[in-house]
Amino acid sequence: MQITGIVITLNEADNIRDCLASLDHVCSELIVVDSGSVDDTVTLAERLGARVIHQDYLGDGPQKAFGVPYANNDWILALDADERLDDDAIRAIHTLDLSDTATAFSFRRKNYVGQHWIKAAGFYPDTVTRLYNRTTSGYLDKKAHSSVKAPRHVETRAHITHLTYKDLADWVYRINALSTRDAWAMKARGKKSSAFSPVLHSVSAMIRKLIFKGGMFQGADGVLVAVTTAFHAYMKYAKLNELHKK
Repeated sequence: MQITGIVITLNEADNIRDCLASLDHVCSELIVVDSGSVDDTVTLAERLGARVIHQDYLGDGPQKAFGVPYANNDWILALDADERLDDDAIRAIHTLDLSDTATAFSFRRKNYVGQHWIKAAGFYPDTVTRLYNRTTSGYLDKKAHSSVKAPRHVETRAHITHLTYKDLADWVYRINALSTRDAWAMKARGKKSSAFSPVLHSVSAMIRKLIFKGGMFQGADGVLVAVTTAFHAYMKYAKLNELHKK
């Protein structure tokens, strides 16, 4: 199929092989945008036939968009290195009608912590748009949590596996890293915060996950998602306050 698969990486030697292998089922071209890996990511990607482009990290949206002009195809399938297409997604993509360039296609993401698939409190279905035509659509210029903007989105109901966290310790570690990145992105947008913002946003996140997303009825996983989401919210606003003080 005339689709270019694009993956952004930084030290993803443990993930890049399976990610690219899944894309290879539906893509005629593979591009990896690497932001300075010091492990075997680049070597493995090149062995699997990917073209590797080096670019210092620009933020989520800009980094995912960076490789698009290098593609030989207009249809772009973007995955993170810790994602891979499930068999049903591969089958679905092979049956898609790609004649309408204004349509972008979304998939249901299955988020894992280790070997455990987390389905509670909005973790599933975690619908994400990944296949789009660059002539009409593309990633928003957002440094954190970017998404594809397209004239029309169609849900395939097929799945992407997301190896979100290796274990609970990795989850906490990633929250620390992501909250720092989020704080910098908010500051760059001119976002203001107050001494009360961390508490207010963390409580709001907890209520949203426990009540509106049904976490309180979904056992230990529901509580876990609510607590970690609240912690993430608290830390990114606390770090934003810290940045403003500096």
